[in-house]
Amino acid sequence: MPARPRLKAAADARHTAEERRGEVLQAAVAEFALHGLHGTSTEMIARRIGISQPYIFRLFPSKKQLFLAAIDQCFDRVEVAFRNAVDGSGTVPESRPHFVASPVDARLHAMGHAYMRLLAKRELLLFQMQAYAACSDDDVRRKVKHRWEQLMKVTGEISGASMNELTLFFSKGMLMNVVASIGLVPEKAADKWGHEVLGLA
Repeated sequence: MPARPRLKAAADARHTAEERRGEVLQAAVAEFALHGLHGTSTEMIARRIGISQPYIFRLFPSKKQLFLAAIDQCFDRVEVAFRNAVDGSGTVPESRPHFVASPVDARLHAMGHAYMRLLAKRELLLFQMQAYAACSDDDVRRKVKHRWEQLMKVTGEISGASMNELTLFFSKGMLMNVVASIGLVPEKAADKWGHEVLGLA
């Protein structure tokens, strides 16, 4: 009988560790977004959520490994948003209807809106830009390259888009990154802004 309480305690500990890992990742994204890989210390991340610096290293072997994990989380979030947009589970009513030429266009259009809404979350956007800026580091460059290629592959698979269509879609996405970085995307009206100002998504 004593084994069951021990098993439950172990499961609870794992759950708590997973929750804490998520909190550390969230704090890391916030700090890295502002200060970049080299300008952020683990002390700053620990202080943001009120934990000790050594505890971070129990979850992540190094600051760079934490940065790489944050990159994975960032790309995961984009991929989930794209999948939800295509299957309709993440749709938000648009401010006005508009014409799309084909089912592929419709899927890319929905993903564009999903991405625009992500960009309205400035913290995530700035972290993404910091990840690109840190690509002078070989480990970061390899991670970003791998995740970028994976995202393009997934986007092509779920949309049915050709390589030319994907290239145009991602080039518009990078333009969105720039204009969002300088604060042009209103958080509460990202879809409307994308239509009226950029003519994108």
